[in-house]
Amino acid sequence: MTVVTMTVNGKPASADVEARTLLVHYVRDALGLTGTHVGCDTSQCGACVVHVNGRAVKACTMLAGQAEGANVTTIEGLATNGELHPVQKAFREHHGLQCGFCTPGMIMTAVDLIKRKPDLDEQTVRAELEGNLCRCTGYHNIVKAILAASQEMR
Repeated sequence: MTVVTMTVNGKPASADVEARTLLVHYVRDALGLTGTHVGCDTSQCGACVVHVNGRAVKACTMLAGQAEGANVTTIEGLATNGELHPVQKAFREHHGLQCGFCTPGMIMTAVDLIKRKPDLDEQTVRAELEGNLCRCTGYHNIVKAILAASQEMR
């Protein structure tokens, strides 16, 4: 067992885990933050996206030990003082979710995308979402929500 320590959603977090523990399992099982979903364990679906030191990462592709000392943000850490993040608001307002399973990963990916490329168009959003799967929609409302959030955040 190995003690892994990092900052998660602005708070110190530490847990004793096996060396082979994935970051997604550390967040969910050791810290009880279940908003980050396990969809495929093969980095195909994107339901597990979190931010590590400000960058979107599929948490099923990273060992918890690799995030030692890092700043990690999960979907639970986006809201500030009970106020939803603009991307979360846009997903709600533009019906960018169906069953909700992919939503945390989509939102975390979108926040990173808007930060990297603030002047978005539909083609760019669709290309950037290729690593995130939604089995409920044709992505139309997800794209609309991300574009609206991008405008709001400018």
